[in-house]
Amino acid sequence: MTVVCVVDWEMRPVLNDPVLVEGLPGIGFVANIAALHLIRELGAKRFASVVSASFQDFAVTQADGRVVSPVNELYYWKRDGSRRDLIVWYGNTQALTAFGQYELCGKVLDLVQELGCRTVISIGGYKKDEVQAVPSVYSAASNGEALKEALGLGTKVMVGHIFGVAGILIGLCRLRGLKGFALLVDTLGMVPDANAARYALQSVGKYLDLNVDLSRLEESAEQTRRTLEAFGLLRSLAMEKKKEEQQMRWFI
Repeated sequence: MTVVCVVDWEMRPVLNDPVLVEGLPGIGFVANIAALHLIRELGAKRFASVVSASFQDFAVTQADGRVVSPVNELYYWKRDGSRRDLIVWYGNTQALTAFGQYELCGKVLDLVQELGCRTVISIGGYKKDEVQAVPSVYSAASNGEALKEALGLGTKVMVGHIFGVAGILIGLCRLRGLKGFALLVDTLGMVPDANAARYALQSVGKYLDLNVDLSRLEESAEQTRRTLEAFGLLRSLAMEKKKEEQQMRWFI
């Protein structure tokens, strides 16, 4: 099988036992919002980009004539003292094929392990027909130790399927001997869910002893919505309203 992933290193940061937090688009776009908010609030710096032949086959034009391509990016944030540093995996797409998904996850794990990473957290949404104001957070892990730590954050055991990168990543952690767990938050799953992202970030913050300001989380959700609309991953509310109006004409 031909290799389709390419990593472009901008720099190789020296990090202290870093923890990887994954934040690609998925159900409710919970991980995407959470990752973007971490990058913005912490002032994390990009150090590598990953592109794949399994990403969408187009670019999106901007008002100033620039183009934005499907891409995944890795950011780092160094902490004071002896506390573990952070790597945030952010992007505007997952891969579109099963092979592409596994290769993408493998490439990113190779990359972060090279920097000393031994712990991985994936984030996702858990689709529900109804969601409470305080959603439940579920977890699954690569081993018993990781699961115990995840349950210590107040999560519940996830039973069922975890699709996409959020699940593949934790499975690969088990094969590589890494500590990894997924955090999956109840969401309706149809639009960017800032409230679900809030509870995901609270769990991440508790695990890492990290106090992240969540007052501007809605701004991160809105920026996520605009990016996803541009790449066709989310229909705009205006388009949905127009479609509804057209359907209603049959009844006039």
